[in-house]
Amino acid sequence: MISSSSVSSSSVSPSSVSPSSGGPGPARAAEAAGCGQRTALICGVGGQDGAYLAAHLLELGYRVVGTSRDAQASGFSGLVRLGIRDRVTVESMTLVDFRSTMQAIARHRPDEIYNLAGQTSVGLSFSQPVETFESIVIGTVNLLEAIRMLGRPIRLYNAGSSEMFGDTGMEPASERTVLRPCSPYGIAKATSFWQVAQYRQAYGIAACTGILFNHESPLRPERFVTQKIVAGACRIARGEEQTLSLGDLSVHRDWGWAPEYVVAMHRMLQLETLEDFVIATGRTSSLEEFVGAAFAAVGLDWRRHVVRDPGLVRPSEIGCGRADTSRAAERLGWTAHHVMPDVVRMMVEARLAGQQALPRRAA
Repeated sequence: MISSSSVSSSSVSPSSVSPSSGGPGPARAAEAAGCGQRTALICGVGGQDGAYLAAHLLELGYRVVGTSRDAQASGFSGLVRLGIRDRVTVESMTLVDFRSTMQAIARHRPDEIYNLAGQTSVGLSFSQPVETFESIVIGTVNLLEAIRMLGRPIRLYNAGSSEMFGDTGMEPASERTVLRPCSPYGIAKATSFWQVAQYRQAYGIAACTGILFNHESPLRPERFVTQKIVAGACRIARGEEQTLSLGDLSVHRDWGWAPEYVVAMHRMLQLETLEDFVIATGRTSSLEEFVGAAFAAVGLDWRRHVVRDPGLVRPSEIGCGRADTSRAAERLGWTAHHVMPDVVRMMVEARLAGQQALPRRAA
């Protein structure tokens, strides 16, 4: 508990990851083997993590249902790029509407629910704090209440964030680190974390939160700084632009490879007794190092092209994000195999190739 004080291409590494052995306890393994095909409901299947998780679960033999606010209007580009759109059942559902949430769960009768929906941008949360809080907090409690009222043995994974910790300085954050969020996004994620913990304790709901540090892939949109950097470096290399504007390059983060992180999400729900985990690589780099790696991958010196823009600096910022991943390694048998330089290289190669088919095998 945390204290309150595959499709592949020659241009991209195929992301064949072999995390160390681990997974469900014997009771859960026997249950999975004897109950036939399991159904997973992924809230937010249109995002980066939702797409990679859907691909991973399909490979494990799951029936996958994905939700979006308007399934008819959504293009589900991530599922399309991974070549799995026709294998995923899509459902219109909005988590801030309890009736919509309850109906979708009752209709599809999932064994597992993955809550990956809600506002996902830290930067955007400063200009949209109310929408951020509602989409994350109300959405999470609606899922918990629906599971409680239906009375079915549904297991819930909730997407937390390292932003919940705030700035821990040089101290690696673990499952017991005090939460001191310093952004509207981090505050909302911390609130949803405590909602999950309370329902687990008070009602016996099988629910847990994955506290994931930064994880990237070619599916990241450009509103995230990592993809902005990769896209900018590639455009400059092609002569389409001359400069790239960025904010504070001194911040440090733990960057991992998204297809690996969805493996940890699934493993968390296979434990006999659910608990919360920090998921990260355990290696921290500065944003300047990330920028340098991206420009070096296209044969350029970043110092000649990057322009500092004070307007891009957030009102409050976490200076350094470090993670203690020992519990995930011990209890889940999960460790990250790709670290920041690998992630940058694969993102740049995918961008330069302009490929439509991305690596989707996670394990």
